[in-house]
Amino acid sequence: MYQDVQLFINGVWKAGASARTIDVVNPATEEVIGRVAHAERADLDEAIDAAQKGFDVWKRMNAYERANIMRRAANLLRERADVIARLMTLEQGKPLAEAKGEAMSAADLIDWFADEGRRAYGRMVPSRILGSYQLVMKEPVGPVAAFSPWNFPINQVVRKLSAALAAGCSIIVKAPEETPAAPAALIRAFADAGVPRGVINLVYGVPAEISEYLVPHPAIRKISFTGSTPVGKHLAELAGRHMKKATMELGGHGPVLVCDDADIDTAAAQLGAFKLRNAGQVCTSPTRFVVARAVFEPFLDKLITAMNKVRVGDGLEDGVTMGPLANERRVRALQGLVDDAISSGGELRMGGKRIGERGYFFEPTVLANVPQSARIMGEEPFGPIAVVNAFDSLDDMIAEANRLPYGLCAFAYTRSAKQAHRIAAEVETGMLTINQIAIAFPEVPFGGVKDSGYGTEGGAEAIDAYLNLKYISQLDI
Repeated sequence: MYQDVQLFINGVWKAGASARTIDVVNPATEEVIGRVAHAERADLDEAIDAAQKGFDVWKRMNAYERANIMRRAANLLRERADVIARLMTLEQGKPLAEAKGEAMSAADLIDWFADEGRRAYGRMVPSRILGSYQLVMKEPVGPVAAFSPWNFPINQVVRKLSAALAAGCSIIVKAPEETPAAPAALIRAFADAGVPRGVINLVYGVPAEISEYLVPHPAIRKISFTGSTPVGKHLAELAGRHMKKATMELGGHGPVLVCDDADIDTAAAQLGAFKLRNAGQVCTSPTRFVVARAVFEPFLDKLITAMNKVRVGDGLEDGVTMGPLANERRVRALQGLVDDAISSGGELRMGGKRIGERGYFFEPTVLANVPQSARIMGEEPFGPIAVVNAFDSLDDMIAEANRLPYGLCAFAYTRSAKQAHRIAAEVETGMLTINQIAIAFPEVPFGGVKDSGYGTEGGAEAIDAYLNLKYISQLDI
């Protein structure tokens, strides 16, 4: 069922100029299941030329025409969700239900941005000069270069793609080589829906080579990147050097504040399930559990109980609720963090090692009482590891939440309105959810602060990054 994946340039699916390919590996079996085309400089030049010509066509279509095409793409995505989910599970590992959910939520996001693009209004400003009028217009910024990771092969692309198209921009998507078939299926839905040639282009290859060429290119006017903080900082610097607009959705190290009055049954159940979503390979995953000492042991016991309910295995198998990690590197990285935490004085309360010898499976893991000197207290694990530490006061809990230079997402549980208001005011984060897990909806902002990046890939504000403002003043004569 899994077929080799090609580049999509100027409305044509094609091999790269050199016909080179990259192997695609099933993380549950470690077997090569297909290949993806490798873009060369000539392919990138062709994509840039196509994006420029596509932009000239797309920006002239009115917002209603663009919205209609986007809605057709969303409907095609829904019709194909079962097939796409299987492809995603084969190449990424997540359970089929999660994969289908990702495809369906992507369709909802496309619909939302299609409508929002029709409301990207300018405004009229009263003039101080008699007989004059003043307009503020919003115009698409131009061709976009978008870079997305493997953990959500469709949803990380669709946020960038939908906002760009809704604004009237063309786009070159550099999708992940590890998981190429799912984003290709997304792009195919847009092509089949009638997006003009050149408006959407899809490439794969060596990430650094592609970004170093696309970001400085004068035809590219906007950058969107999701990935690690070090790479994001480098690309942001490169974009700034060439005066390009940029949206950066970078790493996090999500703190969870469990207060002494929290409903710990609800907190443990919700957080245990969310922690293991996508095998913990989620930038918004709860990682540092900052727990009031009065409820520390009861909460810890309930969290372990909740995480023990997961069934780890091949995402294609019935009943599996957590799949493998993405690759061998992730297994080694997690093992190193666990070993370091234990040697630093932390307690292993659950899991802590690889499962089996075939596939990149890792046990759901809970570490407790881990000192700040341990690497995991400063490095995002990006896996199924929860670190649970006790604190004596809300002051200390907030200080721990803000200790790191990251600020993507945070969580809190408390029955006290006073404590909730204080947490909302003082925790430095781009997203905060209290007594529930409620993030990543199309209509709300999605982005961080500090080293977790800037800009948003959700909400009405997401389109602004793809638009330029133009002031026009005219005197009637």
